[in-house]
Amino acid sequence: MSAAQDDVEGFAALLTELKARTQRSYGSLARRLGMNTSTLHRYCAGDAVPQDFAPVERLAEFCGASPQERLELHRRWLLAVEARQRPRAAPSGEAAESDGEGTPVLRVLREAPDTLGAPVAVGGESAPLPSSPGRPWYRRRRPALLASVACAVLATVGALSALPAGDPPSSDAARRPSAAAPPNRTTAPAGARPAPAPSVSPSPGATSAAPTIEGKSAATGGGTGTGPSTGAGAGPSTTTAGPTAPTAPVPLTWTVDSQVWALGCGHDYVVSEPPARVPPPPAAQDAGVWAAAQGAVHGRETNVEIAVQGRGSTAVVLTALRVRVVGRADPAPGNAYSMDQGCGSSLTPRSFAVDLDKDRPIARAVPGNDAGTPIPAVRMPYRVSADDPEVLLVTARTAACDCSWYLELDWSSQGRTGTVRVDDHGRPFRTRSITGLPRYTYDTSARHWSPYS
Repeated sequence: MSAAQDDVEGFAALLTELKARTQRSYGSLARRLGMNTSTLHRYCAGDAVPQDFAPVERLAEFCGASPQERLELHRRWLLAVEARQRPRAAPSGEAAESDGEGTPVLRVLREAPDTLGAPVAVGGESAPLPSSPGRPWYRRRRPALLASVACAVLATVGALSALPAGDPPSSDAARRPSAAAPPNRTTAPAGARPAPAPSVSPSPGATSAAPTIEGKSAATGGGTGTGPSTGAGAGPSTTTAGPTAPTAPVPLTWTVDSQVWALGCGHDYVVSEPPARVPPPPAAQDAGVWAAAQGAVHGRETNVEIAVQGRGSTAVVLTALRVRVVGRADPAPGNAYSMDQGCGSSLTPRSFAVDLDKDRPIARAVPGNDAGTPIPAVRMPYRVSADDPEVLLVTARTAACDCSWYLELDWSSQGRTGTVRVDDHGRPFRTRSITGLPRYTYDTSARHWSPYS
């Protein structure tokens, strides 16, 4: 058995052990956790690994896991996520001779799990690690991943600052500006000192790399790609301030995922093929690949998750979120395929609601709810930084058209203002109506698509 299989099965075994303590069925426990029954069963069976630790944390809390068990659960989850993202076939050459243990970080996690969270020796005595100030639970998102990203950014900045100022580029290509770089017009206020020009330029045709919060796949059906859509190349950005200032980078970065399902388990896709030629619904984390392979289009609604953070400790104020509809057409014939199977949850995340059927749709802030506990809506203006990111969820719906659209996010920081375009790999998002279309759901017992009832 490979190390990847061991990592996934080890994580699934610990989930099953915690689930057994509750003496509840999968359906009963899933309802208490706000999850789909089949999703919980796939997690415990090792058929799927959650991309977010939040549902695993809820399970551990409900099952009364100790702090040590929660730490071990988080360690096994990190290993399982890495195992699922690892290539299934070993490449040729030197890579084929790898020991199969994954990256050095993961080897440390396997060999010394007990050292994680150990007390720090202070003056010969052991003292626990200081705890960070409390934050609302709904703003916590992958702190371990954010910490690793911050370390990578600091290491990169330190390496660049160590280079001699007068070193020439290594090739002629480095002297030419990137053809893929988005336009960015910047001017400075009167009396402001111009910012220095960057000393390193990317090669032609390359997309400029920016630190991101997560590397989630953000593919959309209808011919879009399956890679992540990030703020480094997601669209043009315009900044303004006063006359005669050189180009300066946008002070924030973002990632986009348009394959988010409602409550993590419910969605509709429109496919032109008949049910006999459409494969079974995928797990939520594999939706992008499945949709791209079928040429699927979002049916009835599209959920877009935007993870935004500043590039440094300086705060960036998000001042407005706007919707731009660039195309409306009558929906073409097809079939609607429902991904949910008894989906339901007591947790409703806060979001921005968009009615694409309006002549001028707006992004309306909507509060969330957690079993009767309100979650305040995201109100603009809203502040983010490298240490304080935010995830914006936009839910766009239509009942009458085949709509193409994108988002514009206005920002302000240190006297500069600008707008970034948020779209799907340089293309607009696409959402179409399912009104009047045949709709199908997957029968897991008969293993075929059946008419939706």
